[in-house]
Amino acid sequence: MSEKKTPTLQYRFDGPEDAPVLILGPSLGTTWHMFDRQVPELVKQWRVLRFDLPGHGGAPAHPAGSVAELATRLLATLDGLGVQRFGYAGCALGGAVGIELALRHPERLASLALVAASPRFGTPDEFRQRGVIVRTNGLDPIARSAPDRWFTGGFAAAQPAITEWAVQMVRTTDPGCYIAACEALAAFDVRPELGRIGVPTLVLVGSEDQVTGPAEARTLVAGIHDARLAVVPGASHLVPVEQPAAVTDLLVRHFSTAWQQPFDTGQTALPAAAAPVPAPAAPAPVAMPTPAPVPAPATPAAPPRTAPVAEIAAAAEPPQPVAPPDRYETGLKIRREVLGDAHVEGVLARADEFSGDFEELVTRYAWGEVWDRPALDRKSRSCVTLTALVAGGHLEDLAVHTRAALRNGLTPQEIKEVLLQAAVYCGVPAANSAFRVAQQVIREETTPAE
Repeated sequence: MSEKKTPTLQYRFDGPEDAPVLILGPSLGTTWHMFDRQVPELVKQWRVLRFDLPGHGGAPAHPAGSVAELATRLLATLDGLGVQRFGYAGCALGGAVGIELALRHPERLASLALVAASPRFGTPDEFRQRGVIVRTNGLDPIARSAPDRWFTGGFAAAQPAITEWAVQMVRTTDPGCYIAACEALAAFDVRPELGRIGVPTLVLVGSEDQVTGPAEARTLVAGIHDARLAVVPGASHLVPVEQPAAVTDLLVRHFSTAWQQPFDTGQTALPAAAAPVPAPAAPAPVAMPTPAPVPAPATPAAPPRTAPVAEIAAAAEPPQPVAPPDRYETGLKIRREVLGDAHVEGVLARADEFSGDFEELVTRYAWGEVWDRPALDRKSRSCVTLTALVAGGHLEDLAVHTRAALRNGLTPQEIKEVLLQAAVYCGVPAANSAFRVAQQVIREETTPAE
């Protein structure tokens, strides 16, 4: 494969070749098997394409560092298959891909369902910290905590086979691809753009979801003009696994009634929704390195079916134009990404009439000018910064920038090498103090939460 060629995604087709194509996008840490219990019903009307994220489920480990890049890879995969128009349902990170498609490639989408999704996933700090944990400890801590994030306590206790299956999905993911996906989610924020989504949209969420719950779902519905909200009782984040019947019913109902006809992107108005129309038959799937699936749990007894609650929200006002950011805004963004929101907010909150101009100078020129220059990546800039702080004996700032170095992708081993190099050129006493500071920070930042 040429280096300039966009990598494609591992995928599988189910259903009749002459049916309209419906794509199912998975969540971070999962595989296409998270939709196993929706497929038998969906293939009665659609040709279902499921894909794996890079490095998930045995897929080639080509990390994608942004949601836009994942969407580009999906479109490259579909172009190779001759699929031009499709419906799309995605869970969490898969939902972010769906939002990206709706914003950048609306002519390809016939209908959209966003499951456990959000226009912004938590805070950048949360996902970058998760990347630090994985880079230092591997995926095992994340895998062991996955059931607590994905399922309600009652479901996890009653379905130990499914719980273990979920843990193994995460444990077998490529760490580098997982970290890159965390970076993609950390940078994802489309709140100002939601008003530009014109495709009919179902926003589906579990009532007990503590990751991207009903509040985030209502933000999506308030921002997307043609959107409905469905809250599924008794389900947490992986609602298609925990309440498969309710999710299947909602998806069938949505895609059966809100399938938009192709439109000319030059039109000023979108046509009314219509029932699915047959799409051109897709060619046979290209050969992909599909591994044996994670051993699926024995199918449990179906949980009691609870009728989902649907709400319809009014359309939001279109967002107002935003002026291009200046160097201060650029610097503030980079400063937050490198040092963390909590640290930056604390520094700015302590600034007063005396120190405020200094903080603006640092933000505008150090962060908005120097840290934004393209010749060095952030890992390299962290190496230079740590060395300079050791030389100057600035131990308080060294602690801050040790945390920043971990967030920028340096491992504890690499930080140790930087400090050893500094010991040679800056002096052993300075490096001795630096090792004590860095050791404490690394211990705090890389120890998984109990």
